[in-house]
Amino acid sequence: MNILYLYKEEWEKKYVGNRLTGHNISFAEFLENVTADILSSAEVISVFVNHSIQKEDMDKMPNLKLITTRSTGFDHIDIVAAREKNIEVVYVPSYGENTVAEFAFALLLALSRKIPEAHEQVTKTGSFNQSNLRGFDLKGKTIGVIGTGRIGVRVIKMAKGFDMNVLAYDPFPKKGSDSELGFEYVGFEELLNKSDIISIHSSLSDSTRHMINEKSIKHTKKGAVLINTARGGLIETSALVNALKEEIISAAGIDVLEEEGDMIDEEKLLINPHPNMEELKNVLANHYLIDHPRVIITPHIAFNTDEAVKRILDTTIENISSFVNGQIKNKVP
Repeated sequence: MNILYLYKEEWEKKYVGNRLTGHNISFAEFLENVTADILSSAEVISVFVNHSIQKEDMDKMPNLKLITTRSTGFDHIDIVAAREKNIEVVYVPSYGENTVAEFAFALLLALSRKIPEAHEQVTKTGSFNQSNLRGFDLKGKTIGVIGTGRIGVRVIKMAKGFDMNVLAYDPFPKKGSDSELGFEYVGFEELLNKSDIISIHSSLSDSTRHMINEKSIKHTKKGAVLINTARGGLIETSALVNALKEEIISAAGIDVLEEEGDMIDEEKLLINPHPNMEELKNVLANHYLIDHPRVIITPHIAFNTDEAVKRILDTTIENISSFVNGQIKNKVP
């Protein structure tokens, strides 16, 4: 089987190569670096979330039979085009719900106890003055969890460990889980209105894109803290900027930014003779968030632990091996 593997880190090549023996594996960092002959012969391609696979890319791979993404999300792949071309698309449905949930709480605790400010004050000025470093308890606060998949449920369990009140919204609620775990399903607007902390754990689709927007954010409880470790496109960036200015949102912990790919290659976006103005606007808004004193931005690392990354690779290797043996495992819904 001719496999094209778009890697993120160098060590992946040895790890994957030692476990997918008997195949012709080509490794590249980006699709743009792959020669035409390798593209034309590729039967399987493995990608990460920073590798976009659209119809025009598939057109260059006439023998492609399987796209396997090393992620839970798959909005970076044109699923409709793949199905039209009879290309199977598989993913990693679960690699560590605890991993992302722990990071969501790491962001929340850093904000609630002003840990970045305290560290900066001590390291930069040597001052141990506590007057500007008073935070707030999580106990007794209401956290609203948007999305009750594996990660959302793990967040709910952790929140109960902090003695928090938990509300949840999901268009497809899991029957019985609310009574089992001790939380309450409510409507989307009610969750925004009653939550002291809002933590987003939804997948990105046409129906969820910009679920937090200028209109919905008006229903948010004044002073709420917003956490997003899911997908950047779930939040309309300009709406978050305005909500911070108006102090509707008091603080935010963001691991995923809208147009975060453009943040990596800003020069290309800016020198493009016909730049996408919406993308440009979002990049500028992202800079506002990065520089904001009440916002913590991290570079999409909620998944990034040794254990989780190896689970992602092991599941991907299993997905490819199953396909070679005539089985489709972990097909995207």
